[in-house]
Amino acid sequence: MRGGAAGRLSAGGAVFRVIDLRRAGPQDVDALIRIRGAVRENRLRDPASVTRADYHWFVAENRIWLGEIDGRVAGFAAGDPRDGTIWALFVDPAHEGRGLGAKLLEKACEDLKADGLSKITLSTDPGTKAAQLYRNLGWQEEGLLENGEVRFGLIL
Repeated sequence: MRGGAAGRLSAGGAVFRVIDLRRAGPQDVDALIRIRGAVRENRLRDPASVTRADYHWFVAENRIWLGEIDGRVAGFAAGDPRDGTIWALFVDPAHEGRGLGAKLLEKACEDLKADGLSKITLSTDPGTKAAQLYRNLGWQEEGLLENGEVRFGLIL
């Protein structure tokens, strides 16, 4: 799916940027790694725990949605059909607060629903903007995990 307008539009002096959603390809892996490393919240405790091979698996399985703003990768999300989790939802800090994360999360959830899942989960650090986003989108807090992250669930 492609989203957004055909070009830059302005109304009352405000400029609206073009947002496109598409599936990630192998050529996007470096941008995905860059974005995941640039986030201010929910940073990986162990950067080696997510490998380049992990990204390539999700790309090969057609699981990663990415959002482009004005032709530049600005965020991505992926659902994992093996365990019904949201594996990733990351937005470049320069593009936070514009609704891109919610749009990407919706696409990843649609994929998991199409896989036949009726409930999905994710986890994030407590007290983050991400945790508030999930609450605002109807995810239910299910408690704390051993690593200190909050687990959320959503009935599809």
